[in-house]
Amino acid sequence: MTLDIRPVTATELHGLTDALAEILWACVQAGASVSFVLPFSPQDAARFWSDQIFPAVQRGDTILFGAFVDGELQGTAQLVVSQPPNQQHRADVAKLLVHPKARRGGMGRTLMQALEAQARHQHKTLLVLDTRSGDPSQQLYESLGYQVAGTIPGYCRSPSADVFEATTYLFKPLLPADQAP
Repeated sequence: MTLDIRPVTATELHGLTDALAEILWACVQAGASVSFVLPFSPQDAARFWSDQIFPAVQRGDTILFGAFVDGELQGTAQLVVSQPPNQQHRADVAKLLVHPKARRGGMGRTLMQALEAQARHQHKTLLVLDTRSGDPSQQLYESLGYQVAGTIPGYCRSPSADVFEATTYLFKPLLPADQAP
């Protein structure tokens, strides 16, 4: 098995639509709280990528990372680098998604490490993200050195029930590339 994690180029986007849609759809079906609620179709997932993320990648506002296993896309994460003028030092982490069939092998951790390296390369000194409180992703982020900034109760609707759930915001100060471990 060969794992290749890298930024996806703008010219690759449309060729990866089906794979990206499958990953997002499968994650939502498995209960991931990533902005969508059931029912959620593969077509809904494809529209999210083509209408929202692809334009941001093409503008250079977002860097989309792909995790390829033997050439097949199995995971993704986004580094949102475009920020207001008073926040150029930071970036947002968004939509860390690993296909359920590819989980528990370190892909999420490796995606985050690649994303952090890119953020350092772009001279970002602070990363910010949010996740549903208590999700396994929160444990992953904390194990990578992210610190809890706070929790907001009732922030988002559960993907599978008419219940509002808490969201936890986390942050990580980044050392410059030449000082990173």
